[in-house]
Amino acid sequence: MSISKTGFNNWREDKPLWNAVVFATSFMYERFMLMINDVVVAITGRNYFFPNKPKEFHKECAKYCRCAVLVRGLLWKMAGWKSLLFLYLSETLWSIPPHPACAMFVTNHGSNVDDGSDGGGGCIPSSSTYAGRWYSLFTLGTNYHCEHHDFPTIPLHRLGELRKIAPEFYKKGSNDNVFRIMKKAFSKPEFYACMDAG
Repeated sequence: MSISKTGFNNWREDKPLWNAVVFATSFMYERFMLMINDVVVAITGRNYFFPNKPKEFHKECAKYCRCAVLVRGLLWKMAGWKSLLFLYLSETLWSIPPHPACAMFVTNHGSNVDDGSDGGGGCIPSSSTYAGRWYSLFTLGTNYHCEHHDFPTIPLHRLGELRKIAPEFYKKGSNDNVFRIMKKAFSKPEFYACMDAG
């Protein structure tokens, strides 16, 4: 069962406010459940979301989860439960509406359709948000998502340079309106990264 897919199935076309609330709710719930999953993996030494992965993968997951649970336990002991609430909220709130960074998160793996003007056509599984230098700084360069997929080993702070090096491959300008992007993203449900887009 996918929490995100369950939430996505409740989206309604041309109901951006409803869809934003459903997205925010399912996102917050999913992040909370992932923290619980860390405890399960730390105890059992196995990540049940990936049953067919090799033993080495599960060992690495268990090591990470044990460290994460230890850090959370120490934070709780030293600073109380509010420290964990702060971590949870700081991870999630910048990813959901009305926060402007949410425009990048909800469109990184949308299913835009190419108009076919370059002879291509079809579904485009990734997109970038070009809303200016401050937006790029604000989102730590993660708004350059197409560039990241094209060149995954380039550090985030250098991804913006790709538009200058190879302008023919990336959209020109930096005038994306993040609020228009959010409204468009939440108005019509799109399949994740062209999955099931037919």
